[in-house]
Amino acid sequence: MADRKLAANTVKRFKKRLENEQERLLAVVEVHSAEREEVRLTESAAERTPDPTSAEGGSMAFEFEKELSVDRNTRNLLKQIEGALDAIRDKTFGTCSSCGESIPVARLEAIPYTILCVTCSSDRR
Repeated sequence: MADRKLAANTVKRFKKRLENEQERLLAVVEVHSAEREEVRLTESAAERTPDPTSAEGGSMAFEFEKELSVDRNTRNLLKQIEGALDAIRDKTFGTCSSCGESIPVARLEAIPYTILCVTCSSDRR
């Protein structure tokens, strides 16, 4: 079982930090969605899909895949932040979801949305 609980003011500080990051990432997702929609509406299909064997076609495909990857990563990070905010509401924030030990504040400072202590995180690799 966890050997200590985080102080209320520490949890409050992390909650604010997580909420700010959540807000920022939601804005990023919104911008990405708007940009993709704008491209979809303003470019004809022929312009958006040049010959994939050409340099331009390869470059466009790479850029599209990169944008999708950034979007997926942003959404994944949002899920992790939402999980951390849920843990704050459930009063389990700062406790490893695998072993039940306390997650050091230094680790939470580095990765405030983590649900695993360093040991359990290393075991999952």
